[in-house]
Amino acid sequence: MTAPIAADAVRLDLWLWAARFFRTRSLAKQAIDTGKVEVGGQRAKASRSVRIGDALRVARGDELFEIEVRGLSDQRGPASVAQALYAESEASKTRRAETLASLRAARAGYQPPESKPDKRARRLIRALGDIDAL
Repeated sequence: MTAPIAADAVRLDLWLWAARFFRTRSLAKQAIDTGKVEVGGQRAKASRSVRIGDALRVARGDELFEIEVRGLSDQRGPASVAQALYAESEASKTRRAETLASLRAARAGYQPPESKPDKRARRLIRALGDIDAL
């Protein structure tokens, strides 16, 4: 694949797509429009130019990335090239790890049923309105 380009600026939505934060440019644009991406602490438009050294905050689902732009690219390449485009702060990495650990701990007690409910169990579920009634 191609290496990062030597241009001095790239569109924000294009850079987020090339850096593999979002699967498509339209998803990146939608995240920018809904305020999930900040550049320098301020909301930005999808057409805003990103330059090397810019600080970004990207909220994706339950994850919050605080990154600094290290390279520019307008083409989506392999993950190794995409990871070279930015540097994530240590505080951001630890916060994401703690959030992930707490989400996993919250799910730890859940045991999915081993099989589908039989006819009697389905009737009980409908009658009680409780999915855990078996």
